[in-house]
This record gives sequence, C-alpha cells and structure tokens, in this order.
Amino acid sequence: MRYLPNTAQNQRAMLETIGVRGIEDLLVRIPAKARLSRPLALPSALAESELVRHLRALAARNADAESAVCFLGGGAYDHYVPSPINHLILRGEFFTAYTPYQPEASQGTLRTIYEYQTMIAELTGMDVANASIYDGASSLAEAALMAHAVTSRTEIVLGGGVNPLYRRVVETYVDGAGLRLREGPTPEGVLDLDAVRRVVGGKTAALVVQSPNFYGCLEDVAAAAEIAHAAGALLVIVSDPVNLGVLEAPGRQGADIVVGEGQGLGVPLSFGGPYLGVFAAKQEFVRRMPGRLVGATVDLDGARGFALTLQTREQHIRRAKATSNICTNVALCALMATIYLATLGKQGLVRVGELSAAKAHYAAERLAAVPGVSLRFAQPFFKEFTLKLPKSPERVVARLAKQGILAGLALKALDKKHADCLLVAVTEQRTKDEIDVFADALAKAVA
Repeated sequence: MRYLPNTAQNQRAMLETIGVRGIEDLLVRIPAKARLSRPLALPSALAESELVRHLRALAARNADAESAVCFLGGGAYDHYVPSPINHLILRGEFFTAYTPYQPEASQGTLRTIYEYQTMIAELTGMDVANASIYDGASSLAEAALMAHAVTSRTEIVLGGGVNPLYRRVVETYVDGAGLRLREGPTPEGVLDLDAVRRVVGGKTAALVVQSPNFYGCLEDVAAAAEIAHAAGALLVIVSDPVNLGVLEAPGRQGADIVVGEGQGLGVPLSFGGPYLGVFAAKQEFVRRMPGRLVGATVDLDGARGFALTLQTREQHIRRAKATSNICTNVALCALMATIYLATLGKQGLVRVGELSAAKAHYAAERLAAVPGVSLRFAQPFFKEFTLKLPKSPERVVARLAKQGILAGLALKALDKKHADCLLVAVTEQRTKDEIDVFADALAKAVA
C-alpha cells in the first residue's frame, strides 16, 4: 500500500485493505453495553507553553527531597548527586545506548561497565561483580536462586532484618523453583545467633543477612559466615555500597555473594526508580552468576579492548543452561555510579560515610531526648535508626510533612510488630539546624 500523507486517506486505505467499511465494523463483537457511548471526558488540547505550565503546577503538589527536608530511608537515600553526573550521562553516546552486543561499536559503553564492575568488586571485597541488575530486591532474589543452583539445596534462611520489600520479591522468585524460605529471628534488632544455628542446617542453600539491616542495626557478619559455612551453606550479604567507604567490606568478613541497592551512588531518588542492583560474588561461582560480565581483552593488533565475556541469560544461550531468564540491568544507572565513585574517590566516599554516621548519631541523641520517644533497639547503627513513638507514627509523619519535613518511614505497613515505630535515615546532606528543627517539631507532634 502506498503512503498517503492525508490521515483520513490513510485510514480509508487501510480499512479497504483489510476488507471493512469503517472502524465500527471492527467493534461489532464488543457488546454495545460495554462500549462508551459518549466522548472521553478529556480537556481540549493545550498549547505547548500552557501544557508545560500545567505539568509544573501538578509537579509542585508533590513533596520531594528538593522542596522538603528528607529523613526517609528504608532502602533509598537522599545522598548528594554530584553535578558532573548529569552532564555526562546526557551525552547521546550514553543516554541512547542499548546493550553493547557489537563490541567494535560499543567500546565506550563497555569500558564504563568494566570500570563499574571493578569499583563494585573493590568496594564489596569480592572477586567479580556483574554489569548490574534492576534493583536491590531483584539482586537478592537472583542471589537466592544462585545459591540454590550452587548447592542444590532447597531452603533459604532470611535474617529477620532483611528489608520486607526485598523479602516479598524473593518470595515471588523462589516460588517457581519450589524453594522454602525460613526466618532467622531478630528479637532485639539483630540476628539471634543461637537461634539461627538451629535454623541453618543440611537443607540450607544460603543464609541471608542485611547489614546495616532494615532497622539500621549493624549485624555480626563474621559470626553469620561461620554459621553458614559450618552447615555447608553460602552467606549472602545485603549491603549498601555507599556505606562501604567506612564499614568493612563483606567479602573480607566471609561473604560468598554480596548484593544491594546502589541508588545512593549518584542515582537520584526519582520517586522510586530506575535504580541499580549491585551483585558481586567469589570467582568460583562466576559461571552461576546472573546477568552479564564485561571483560578486558586485546585485539589482533594487541590493542586493549572490551567485550561481553559472559552472558548467561536465556536469550543468549540454551534456556536450560541460563542462570536467569529475566535479569538485566540499567546501564545508565551503573554509569551514574561509576561517575559518582570516580568523582568522589576513596577519600570522598569515606567522608560521605563519616558525615552520615556522625549526623545520624547526633539526630538519634536529639530525637530520643524528646519526652516519650526512645530508640527501639540498643544496637550499634550507622546512618539509620528506629524510633519508638508514643503516638501514631503515621499521624506524626503526616503532620510533619505539612511543615516541610519528611520525618521517616512509619513501619506499620511493612512490619506490624513495630507498628509504633518510625525508621529515620540521616545522610551527609542534612544539617545540624535541620536536625534540630526536626526534633522540635517531633516534640510538638507527640506532646
């Protein structure tokens, strides 16, 4: 059929080609009562300038980390995003790039992914990192399946301090594989190691520990490693890589697989995504890793180059041999993390961690001094902590939001055992004045 510039002519020509007189002939099988008998209730079209103004007005109704003081955490954090990140990722070579299947045309993208993998492996203390996964939750779920593939065992023990949202994703992933999830008790905010020893056994593929955990508490990773390895299981650590400028790398404490959410590495909050799933492991498990790996090589002339070394997705190899059929990555977010780490350097990342920890401990002291408010757990923490409130955390959060303070995450919806608790995160962005204002506002809200 030849191209006709007129839309109506195009439509008539297409209808004639398929042998019908009009659009109505295509709808006869839809019952009349199920069809809308009036025009859609949509406003008339706006000019571009009017539309932009309208959208800005709608956006202004949202409370965000730019217009409010943010103490929200629970897996996504308001860390500073250095300005070079946006300047570089918006270049067409990166912003419009897709999977680098053709190395001769994708050396820039492959190089950045290789650098990302190198930095993540160094941060986590592991031998190898993949080219990232969608987010922290799917990274953990992939780790559970990988542990099952490595050990041929059918149980995963999840520490009680693992993010509840991650837990839900893991439950979905492992259902098809028929794996059983068991819980490692955390009655006082961290793993009860004696209880965990009784849960981890000959059927355990992996013990999963998050540190700092969902409540902000630091876990004894080395002790967890001893328990897992004594039973022949793997130790999977969920870690926030931003913290690893200060905290000991999980790989040097006995972790076999390290996963986590890399959003804090220069990726904006963006109302929940896209984010960055970190995944690193020991060299011996490399062929069981999900996703793809970029490796360095040399061409026929001896010049250094980069290529996709390992692609174990079902679209690349036989389905039965694939490590995963849905794992993929958002390479642009991995590039953001690469630029972030290169911009800050080792000393800068240490400074971010030191400032976050120092300000979090000051905030915990100020907030816990409010009458009726207390720290829920008497455990060491890093940049996040759990408060017990004398009044409904949901109401407190709503009241402080009207004052431009995003007070934290009310835990009732995610953890009914701590319905009276508020999870508070403090990053290097927060100031002493902002923390003091928060404490004063909280005092009035719970009085």
